[in-house]
Amino acid sequence: MRWFLIAALALVAVVSTAAADQCINCHRIETPGIVEQWLSGNMSKHFSCGTCHGTEHRGYDDWQKAKMPTPDTCRGCHSRQYEQYASGKHYYAWIAMKAMPALQHVPNPQRDLEGFKGCSGCHKIGIIEDKGEYRYGAAACDSCHTRHKFSKEEARKPEACLPCHMGFDHPQYEMWSTSKHGVIYRIEGDTGRAPKCQTCHMPQGNHRVMTSWGFLALRVPEDDEEWWKDRVTILQALGVLDENGNPTERFEVVKAGKVARLSKEEWQAEREKMIEICSECHSENFAREQLEAGDRMIREADKVFAEAIRTVRELYDLGILEKPEGWKYAPDLLQFYEVKTPIEEELYLMFLEYRMRTFQGAFHMNPDYSFWYGWAPLKSSLIKIKYEAEKLKQEKANDNGVKEPVKTETPKAEKEETKSTPGFELIAVIAGAGIAAILRRSRKL
Repeated sequence: MRWFLIAALALVAVVSTAAADQCINCHRIETPGIVEQWLSGNMSKHFSCGTCHGTEHRGYDDWQKAKMPTPDTCRGCHSRQYEQYASGKHYYAWIAMKAMPALQHVPNPQRDLEGFKGCSGCHKIGIIEDKGEYRYGAAACDSCHTRHKFSKEEARKPEACLPCHMGFDHPQYEMWSTSKHGVIYRIEGDTGRAPKCQTCHMPQGNHRVMTSWGFLALRVPEDDEEWWKDRVTILQALGVLDENGNPTERFEVVKAGKVARLSKEEWQAEREKMIEICSECHSENFAREQLEAGDRMIREADKVFAEAIRTVRELYDLGILEKPEGWKYAPDLLQFYEVKTPIEEELYLMFLEYRMRTFQGAFHMNPDYSFWYGWAPLKSSLIKIKYEAEKLKQEKANDNGVKEPVKTETPKAEKEETKSTPGFELIAVIAGAGIAAILRRSRKL
């Protein structure tokens, strides 16, 4: 079937040679840079412009007839790479973005495919189910194999990952490039001695791009009871579990977007793949030791973060903070910076900046980044939150004519044993549900 498609495309290329010449002659004037890039790439030697854009667009006044390529366009020749991509996290990037409640507050050019000025600029690498709303932005492959050269060599360089994997919440490029791995790469170049992004995340060119922990470093369930208790607190603040510990509609989106690992087997399978990659240079014992140290950093970060969440949640329980209109959960980490108080702004920074940098820095072998850009400010934020919470409770007590600030009992769910947490068994059941139905529901969010 694949050879038939290739032959068909080749036939189209031959038939449309004259049309290609017409395209190039016109676009040398209108978009000379695009023509230069196209002619410098390998694809121009085998295909015409019409292979991807169709042949209906003929002149200045009918540009709307030019078709925009999608991953399915590339699939005709690159089926193996497409299938790998379709089973990995990049495929789900658009779903993950659209599921965020905070997205409704973002200006349109930052979230829509017509602008690419914010979230959509990176998340367009995912499959676009609502493509009918947009003309541009559905060719996920060109996120790495950029237009119109579509170079493999370019996509194999770590700099290709930089535009998306940098900055506030996921500065993986900065972490890697200033680690010993990155420094060797910058000194020697791409000699193969130092691992780059593709070495670890795309072994043998595999386009699946998955890791054991994923973006949020969340998995369910946890065997460690204390850790699971902290995880329940975090998952509740994400709105993934309700106040009784039962899965919510957001849990389904977590699965649909593959942003967490929902079984021990799924997590372990990805970990073993990474061990194999690391063992190409290091001993297996050393590789396991280093990755397990990263696991422990997540545990410690979760302990600090969960304490901060419980502190803020107590303020809601006491009526000191009021749940904003339209919020189903409070505190709600997925509202990001659209919060009403400085104390919740600090909680948001702990979640998306400091916690992320703590564990991501650890796994990218950058101890300075993990400590000073992650762990240290994470601890500092907890102090600020607890201090501010005590002030707010004292103010409420003073308003009520009470000298001592009021306190609440530790929520019952936090006192119970980990494995008896409400909803624990239900999570495992839902984790095994069919993903097709979940995807249909997630598109409506």
